[in-house]
Amino acid sequence: MGMAPNCAGVARPQAGQFLSAARALLLAGLVALALALDAGSARAGEGDAARTAFVTNQLGNSLSVVDLGTGKQTAEITIGGKPAGIALSPDGSRAYVAAPDSREVVSVDTATQKVLRRANVGQGPLGIAVNPKSGVVYVADWYEHRLYAVDPATLAIIATVATGQSPSGLAVTADGLTILTADRDSNQVSIIDAATFKVTGTILTGDRPFGVTIDDSAGRAYTANVASNSITVLDLKTRTRLQDVPVGLRPYAVARAGNTLFVTNQHAESISVIDATTLASIKTIRIGSFPEGIEADPTGAAVWVACWDSNTLEKIDVATLTVVARIPVGEGPRAFGKFLR
Repeated sequence: MGMAPNCAGVARPQAGQFLSAARALLLAGLVALALALDAGSARAGEGDAARTAFVTNQLGNSLSVVDLGTGKQTAEITIGGKPAGIALSPDGSRAYVAAPDSREVVSVDTATQKVLRRANVGQGPLGIAVNPKSGVVYVADWYEHRLYAVDPATLAIIATVATGQSPSGLAVTADGLTILTADRDSNQVSIIDAATFKVTGTILTGDRPFGVTIDDSAGRAYTANVASNSITVLDLKTRTRLQDVPVGLRPYAVARAGNTLFVTNQHAESISVIDATTLASIKTIRIGSFPEGIEADPTGAAVWVACWDSNTLEKIDVATLTVVARIPVGEGPRAFGKFLR
């Protein structure tokens, strides 16, 4: 549970999928235009508290919309395809969902809460992320061992590149220039240049990295390694593996709030709390059953966690390191990616 898309028996990828010259130019143009318009702009509302969470429910085949102020689910949108990955457009107007069982990416209007478009992308789309500058959508294909770049409006594939085996988690640097994939079955992270869409390097991690998170302020990235029960700290400038830090059983993803790292431990039903500077353990927090997706509020005051087996979205107060809210959502919430707006 929570380790791979439920797509057993799908056809193997076909050979001959290459990035055309036209698609390369389109991708580079989108990135360059966004950077030229405003290289230093922040995401709309960054620094303000998140108001809404968009939580993928794998067993419920749905997307929960949660009002974080009232602590209530306000809508549940039918998605299908056992949705897992989630990402939001830079302005928050669109949610993009990876549905591995139907081999689709689905776009949702966050204002009207209606499905806008769905498109087939690969054989097992799982991780999904959005370039914060260009808005290009990136999709990790678990079975084809590839990363796709997808047009945010049409959901058409505009570029593809081979990664390591079974890429799962995705992350993009704040400047929009670099993409990371957590290649679970290669025990590595692939580094992709967003403009050229070529792999420019790899870094070894612990065993079976699943989630990957970029810490722009520290120039680092963190992978959650489900088989070695650790997180790996990576230096993005030197492209080196700095340290492995022990956490709980089968860690899934990492978030940073303030100077603290929070790691969801699926099978331990806990959150490991780690000092981001010293990498020393601070505390272990008990949480709902099978915690998976996790994201810090932009203010740094809270961390939100989706608990797969409890069917809850839970809030951790960063100051007290305690669970202060539990919100019922759909069945089997994963929220694998960025889900707060």
